[in-house]
Amino acid sequence: MIGQTIRDLRKQRKMSQTELAKILHVSQQTVTAWETGKAEPSSSAISNLADYFNVTTDYLLGRPEKKDDDTKTADIKDDDVIFTYEGRQIPKEDLELIRRIMRGTRNDIK
Repeated sequence: MIGQTIRDLRKQRKMSQTELAKILHVSQQTVTAWETGKAEPSSSAISNLADYFNVTTDYLLGRPEKKDDDTKTADIKDDDVIFTYEGRQIPKEDLELIRRIMRGTRNDIK
């Protein structure tokens, strides 16, 4: 999998294996071995590849960029978000009250 990713990134830059090898200070045969899956790049080579192609090492390794843990966040200042509690929408007046409490300005609280 990493070999295909390296190959795709190299081809996007319209580079030969020899050109990439020179940049990474490895042999062209090493790049070929990576791309065909006959060898795995070392951790330092993966880091150098990520730096050169401006991608994350996780991207090169085929991992998702961000772990999806189903946690969703929204800023309470965002008026375009509909906030709910126990399945019911929180009225705008209540959101304003929550904002004032969070800021520590409780005046005008009834």
